[in-house]
Amino acid sequence: MDTLSIIKALSNETRFKILEWLKDPETHFGPQSHMPSDCDFHGGICVGAIADKAGLAQSVISGYLVKMQKSGLLESRRHCQWTYYRRHETGIQQFKQRLLEEI
Repeated sequence: MDTLSIIKALSNETRFKILEWLKDPETHFGPQSHMPSDCDFHGGICVGAIADKAGLAQSVISGYLVKMQKSGLLESRRHCQWTYYRRHETGIQQFKQRLLEEI
């Protein structure tokens, strides 16, 4: 985990908002109708739903989500043609702890 890469990922207002929205996905996105009922990726939201809420192109949001995933803030799962993202709570907690230790 690279603390600086996470700080850079969070320095973009939209990426920061996405992380906030994913903290309570049901409130911000509602049920995910494309997700199969047998899916064990609770809280996952498809890229299209995030793009719609953000008001940005899906390709832009996809890039944002990949950056956040690579930094350890999100995790993803692909089902059929949809990719779902959710918060990686362990990674977020590790970041918070390292930030407290480093600053």
